[in-house]
Amino acid sequence: MRAKIIDGKSLAATVRASVRIRVESLAARGVRPGLAAILAGDDPGSRIYVTKVKARACEEAGVHSELREFPARVSERELLDQIAAFNGDAKIHGILVQLPLPKHIRVERVFEALAPRKDVDGFHPENLGRLIAGQPRFVPCTPAGVMRLLEHAGVALSGRNAAIVGRSTIVGKPLALLLLQKDATVTICHSKTADLMAVTRQADVLIAAAGRAKLITAEMVKPGACVIDVGINRMADGKLAGDVDFAAVNDIAGSITPVPGGVGPMTVAMLIVNTVRAAELSLEQSST
Repeated sequence: MRAKIIDGKSLAATVRASVRIRVESLAARGVRPGLAAILAGDDPGSRIYVTKVKARACEEAGVHSELREFPARVSERELLDQIAAFNGDAKIHGILVQLPLPKHIRVERVFEALAPRKDVDGFHPENLGRLIAGQPRFVPCTPAGVMRLLEHAGVALSGRNAAIVGRSTIVGKPLALLLLQKDATVTICHSKTADLMAVTRQADVLIAAAGRAKLITAEMVKPGACVIDVGINRMADGKLAGDVDFAAVNDIAGSITPVPGGVGPMTVAMLIVNTVRAAELSLEQSST
């Protein structure tokens, strides 16, 4: 029996439709949410993501979008100056710095430069701290999207074992916090985990976010488990593959997200949600 496919594309469309109502409510009060993206370097995946996928999502939701592009040789100072300009721009409510950045740029310095109320990716230390405290302003987009997918699929989390393969600040760590808030028992795995299979085989919910194509094989999955594949890897033939061997795991798991069409669309949808939330917060702040 094959796994139930968790369709992120259709759920993302539903999320964007609900956000459109909030955008119209803001418009009635004279506010149009605005998202600014900063792209540095020549990574082709990043370019497609920012110029097409995210720009299209903004247009569909009625969100104003701007893009500032820089060559790979851009100085850190130039990026920080651009962030400062967006921080002070009243028509911009959210700022997205597309990763990866050129290697000479200190990512942590870039995140720290963002105005916390415009940090719609949720990576500023203040926003990460609020997430730890259980008082999030903005939840990082991919973890937020994963949680919405789990909720939509009716996956029980309280008292269940959840394993996350990947410990990044972008996905693994914030996702662990969100799962803990739902009373799951969470294990974070990484490259130093001694026996990865021993952990993943115990997981009722298995989330792969390691950035290694087809890392998770059928024998690593507990029969009937929910498997969420965050990975997006470009294969030699040009096709996309996740961190999960989908064809093999599909026969073992109870439910699974595809790549593409799973977590990716939800990440974009939650970016729009956070941008609209930032606009709402700015309106609340201006009225107090």
